[in-house]
Amino acid sequence: MDMDSVQLFLDQFKLRSEAETTWLKEMFSFITQQVCPVCPAPCAADELLTGVSSDQGVSLSVCVVKKIQKNMTVTHTLPVSYRPVSVFELVSQQHLACVSNLSWSTNQQRAWAREAELSLPGHRALPRVNLLLIGCLREGRGGEWRLTNSSGSVRCEVLSPSPMWLNRPVFLPHWNYIPHNALGQGEVRGCVELIGSPVVLCPGPEQGLAAAAEKEAGLSVSEAAGLLQHRVRGQRVAVCGQVGSVSPVLVVAGTSFFCFTLTDNRHQLPVLVKVTSRLWWSQCVCVGQSVCVTALRVCVLGGWRGNNILCVTDQSQIHTDNTLTHTPVDHTQTQSQSDTPLPMMSHDNDNEEEEPERDFIQSGVRVKQSRVISYQGMVTEVVSEGAGLYVIDRKVGLCLAYQPTLRRRLRAGDCVELHHVHFLFRPCTDFPPSMLCTCLRSTLRVTSFSRVGGSPPDSTCPGDGALPRLLLEKNVGVSEYLWACHLSSQLSHSLVPSVLKQQCVCVLSWKLMDFVWRRGRRRRDIYSEMLDEPHTCPLTEYSVDPGVHQYISISKLIQSLQSDCWSSVSLSALLPPDGSSLTRSQINTALSWSCRTLTPDPHNNRQTGETLRRRPLLLVGVLELPSLASEHKQTLQLRDSTGAVACVVTETSEEEEGGQRAAFNTAWIGCLVCVQQFTMVTERFLQSDFPSYQHLDQDRFITHKNCRVYLQFSLDHVHILSPSVAMVTHLRQTGEGPAGDVTDRKQIEEQEGGQTAGRKRRTGDTSVATTTQACVSMVIRVEQKDGVAWRNTGVELKKEEVGLTLSFCVQAAMIGPVVRWGRDPKNGPMADREAEKDWDDKVVLVFSGVSARWFPLLQPGCFYRLIAANTQDPSVLIGSGVSGWSGVELHTDPTLQVRSDWRFHTLISPLLLHTCRQTLSPSVLSVSEVLDSSSELVCFQGLVSDRINLNNRTSDTHAGVRLTMCDQTGRSLQVYLDLSHTPYPPGLLPGNMLLLSGFHRKLSRSGSVYCSSSPVSSITVTSLGDTSSAHPPPAPIMHLGLWALSREQRCIVGEVKGHMICFLFLQLQWSCSVCGSDYTQSCSSSQCRSTSSVFQSKAKLVMDDGTGEAHVWFSGALVRPLLELADSQWEGLQRALRVKGHIRVYPQGQSLVCDSDCDDPLLHFLLCVCSTDVVGRPISLTCRKLSNQRPEELRRFSRGDRDFMTRMVPALQLKCLHIHTD
Repeated sequence: MDMDSVQLFLDQFKLRSEAETTWLKEMFSFITQQVCPVCPAPCAADELLTGVSSDQGVSLSVCVVKKIQKNMTVTHTLPVSYRPVSVFELVSQQHLACVSNLSWSTNQQRAWAREAELSLPGHRALPRVNLLLIGCLREGRGGEWRLTNSSGSVRCEVLSPSPMWLNRPVFLPHWNYIPHNALGQGEVRGCVELIGSPVVLCPGPEQGLAAAAEKEAGLSVSEAAGLLQHRVRGQRVAVCGQVGSVSPVLVVAGTSFFCFTLTDNRHQLPVLVKVTSRLWWSQCVCVGQSVCVTALRVCVLGGWRGNNILCVTDQSQIHTDNTLTHTPVDHTQTQSQSDTPLPMMSHDNDNEEEEPERDFIQSGVRVKQSRVISYQGMVTEVVSEGAGLYVIDRKVGLCLAYQPTLRRRLRAGDCVELHHVHFLFRPCTDFPPSMLCTCLRSTLRVTSFSRVGGSPPDSTCPGDGALPRLLLEKNVGVSEYLWACHLSSQLSHSLVPSVLKQQCVCVLSWKLMDFVWRRGRRRRDIYSEMLDEPHTCPLTEYSVDPGVHQYISISKLIQSLQSDCWSSVSLSALLPPDGSSLTRSQINTALSWSCRTLTPDPHNNRQTGETLRRRPLLLVGVLELPSLASEHKQTLQLRDSTGAVACVVTETSEEEEGGQRAAFNTAWIGCLVCVQQFTMVTERFLQSDFPSYQHLDQDRFITHKNCRVYLQFSLDHVHILSPSVAMVTHLRQTGEGPAGDVTDRKQIEEQEGGQTAGRKRRTGDTSVATTTQACVSMVIRVEQKDGVAWRNTGVELKKEEVGLTLSFCVQAAMIGPVVRWGRDPKNGPMADREAEKDWDDKVVLVFSGVSARWFPLLQPGCFYRLIAANTQDPSVLIGSGVSGWSGVELHTDPTLQVRSDWRFHTLISPLLLHTCRQTLSPSVLSVSEVLDSSSELVCFQGLVSDRINLNNRTSDTHAGVRLTMCDQTGRSLQVYLDLSHTPYPPGLLPGNMLLLSGFHRKLSRSGSVYCSSSPVSSITVTSLGDTSSAHPPPAPIMHLGLWALSREQRCIVGEVKGHMICFLFLQLQWSCSVCGSDYTQSCSSSQCRSTSSVFQSKAKLVMDDGTGEAHVWFSGALVRPLLELADSQWEGLQRALRVKGHIRVYPQGQSLVCDSDCDDPLLHFLLCVCSTDVVGRPISLTCRKLSNQRPEELRRFSRGDRDFMTRMVPALQLKCLHIHTD
């Protein structure tokens, strides 16, 4: 440092304190070392400004100090607490966002911070630093401005830049600094936000409009418009006008450019700027500003149908008045062109295909026109920085995805001004109703930088902007894009971390959007979007679909179903229509089990009372085997990071085209899937002791209640988002799946391979790493599967673990010998060495503990490859025999205990050898065949038509389930399940088809056929029905004569049609709901003190259909329609009988027998009802044949002096179940 120059510099100021002298020396040193080397040649105004005709360092230093004093509130002192900072020091050492303002006092700074934090609750104001920034403003890449000194440069954002600042040394009195780690991954090396105008230390010549007019006469917009029609080569013109619109800087094929328009009252001229040295104009040109641009030439823009356009040249200059002349924008101001509809136009008929509107009409989606408006407000929330989504003024959404990524990301607290922005109303139900979306003609200008610090980096979308890049490539509508963005933010919190990395979330959400929306795509013409009049772009039209699918995490789904389990239903609604006449035991039995089923589409759930949800649901998760902690052990489960839910799953059968069967393909394990069509099942279990129907609103009679939640769906309705390695092999062999997914599958394989290698490296055991691929396997065909139950096996139990273990057995046929593999074959095609023609060995596989989780996917008749990993010893897969006494022949198959680390892979038909494909499927009977069979142990399939929970008579606890099974003929069979030693089996719902294996066929004391479970019984759901409105097949039509002669219980329920002959019995009574005794004013039983009663009715009549007669019993709610009484008449009968308590009438022909006063008017009324048009009318009934049929008997008849003996067949006894009204 030259001491003479330092002294000359100090002499320019009065005597100062030692601190101020030191500060001046540091300032002089900083200016000469950091600023002077990057400044242009000394300007002519230096001497006039400083009064010193010396070198540049002294004059510039004196100028800086004087400018600093001028910007201070107290000018008689120097800011010794402030120090100059180099760009390198700022970028490398300032890691927190900060603010610096030379003119602030302490009170002013506190007031500023308080105001900033009040405007944005939850945010902290930027901390203040006492630093001075001095440098030279230079042009950077892509039109950005940079503050430069000899140590480096930093990007500089300016609110209202002026061309006069460029290439000039400046001092920044008020600025923010945002380091690169404060705005997420997209920001590079920080940014200086210049608040207000910089102080130019060496001003250049005046470049305003007046100066431009003196140098060169500029044409008006109207005059220049004629030049576009008559192009003259080599002509250069200057045009003055008002800026109408400014497009963002685009980069196409490595060329950067932007466009703006000049307007007057009648014409509009487009101007193209693609000269690299003039890209910085994009920050100087503002909508509403008056500018003059020189040296413009007319050129042809080949990609635009307008062709001729004004282009900026290397000699062009821009002159501004640095004032905005536009009127202040508000929330409702619109441009003139927004008053008319903006039609969709095609600009390239050769290459562009117009999207058909009929697709939108067929799907019921409404297409709306957007409005073009101007808007100003403050950014109050950063929804997703990577996706370009924000909220303005806490109520208006902002989408910037249709523009290139902003060089400076918006922060909460920024005040913005938007021109030519599209206003959309409810384009997506997951975002604010009012949305603003920018296109390539929209202009976004920050009018005030945020005063608060930025939020943590956004985790809902990768910082590299994957979603905007996909939007640029695919060009979908704004509604679809917003839906994908919202789904991406949800999936980032709910996906299983081990399945995908964070970078894949956006791609997954985009795949789901394509799968759910299934819309066409448009081609985007960027030149027409920026320059055409009338304006058209992808935002001109948008779709509104209030019924679009809504993603929900599994934990929220379970919580919603459990919370609505009891609140959505009234207990009285769970009872049959005659619930008010049920006794205590009947009521509590009917309430012990109930079921609620919902579909994802809320429009299909109106009958269930679900009206709050408006949108269909969508689930995403990984299909897995049941875990040890799972409530349902017999089903697969769908899991995400929030929870898991049991799933009753079916898929299409290989043998029967279009038929359904239980899930059998193990390739689904580990697949990330989207489930769109499913049924949500909530089974309610209630233990209660309600005395009567009137007490149902009193919760004190409920002793215990709980519920079970699970899903039902078919794998045919599941969309694979990320296949497992086994599923990739399966799809490749079957030729299914889109070809575009091959890359994704390879990536999945590489990922899983890399993860496996990583786990090996982390173990540190090299021997394990070299032998994990080695394995042995054998191919089996499952012939029979026992049911899973808690058994005392003692297998795989630790010393401290004692008790029952979940286990089951599988009888299987070995297709060939045990084979060694150097690498896990998984579900690859079957090799020749895995099968032998004459191989007929059998094996019993025993599953217990962890291995019992394979139960849901092992199905009879299917082929599987059993793999024992990390071994080359074939003996591990050879079953052990059972030892017996000498000379005793054993007929048992070898037994093989399945270990927890063994794996099963399904081999479908294309993967099997030709010799193995023709196999006999296991014999399955129908319900009718079971009724006619004589076997003691049966395997049959049927439709569940009814279900009743059975309680223990002694302890009143849950003991089992009684199912009523039927087939297509309408014949039914009752099945009793003992669930005391088995996990609870889901899916036993009316409407589902079940496969019951290993059940005992028994005869009751009355001769009826029924089935009961055994210790090896297995229950499998093979087909899913509509459980919300399940109706069994119609009962077969029976003739009374033939039905009476049939002594075998081949048909229990049937439909009969005939005529009523006469009433044999009619009883109406009030009974005690607790003990069943007669009830008048109180219970007639002295041991019962109940005060509740129920009205009961019974009737018996004779029916004839021409083939025979039958005695039919009616009870409960069927008596009123039988007597053809109106509701008011029936209620009157009940009131009239209150005092008397009961009445019994025995009308037999013309005689009358009763147990009451013959003059009773109520008796005469009932007699009249039983003898009028009711008798003799045709009637159609569904009846159950009673089991207490009497045998034939000998009867004696006398005629004169002779006696006759004859064999009389007693009348057929039936119980009416339903009266057909049509």
